[in-house]
Amino acid sequence: MKLEEGRSKFIQAWGSLGSSWGISKSMAQIHALLLSHPDGLSTDEIMEEVQLSRGNVNTNVRELINWRLVRKETVLGERKEFFIALHDVHSIAQNIMEERKRRELEPVRRLLNELKAAKLEGNKEEIEHFQTLISDLSDFVSQMENLTNLMTKINSNNYMKKLIKAIS
Repeated sequence: MKLEEGRSKFIQAWGSLGSSWGISKSMAQIHALLLSHPDGLSTDEIMEEVQLSRGNVNTNVRELINWRLVRKETVLGERKEFFIALHDVHSIAQNIMEERKRRELEPVRRLLNELKAAKLEGNKEEIEHFQTLISDLSDFVSQMENLTNLMTKINSNNYMKKLIKAIS
């Protein structure tokens, strides 16, 4: 298989998986393209490779920068900006976990805490059922946050990375 064919398959697969992870197909495809290149690509090069509009590329690259998965660089003598993906798999995983925690777990936790503190009125049996549900969900979200924090600590620790690699 030629490199370009392998790269194309990777970009398509990563793009399809992206929607399962809560990001757009375009964002995932751009990320895959940048991951598959050791050096940076310009907006024009990204547009040509993934067949997306300039606005779509700019929006998705900006979001990848916000997720700390891509960085922008300028090259002396070049007017274009180049975008380079973070290539360390552990750092990529850590940044994704932290961003998903911030975007998904923290807002749910705040809502559940608000609902737990609320004085509810209505049918006593239904209130008890609802309060049990909210309490169980709150416990689950706390466990997920603890797991995310633990995984972040493991990803930050080189010794733990080597130990996990040796075990697997």
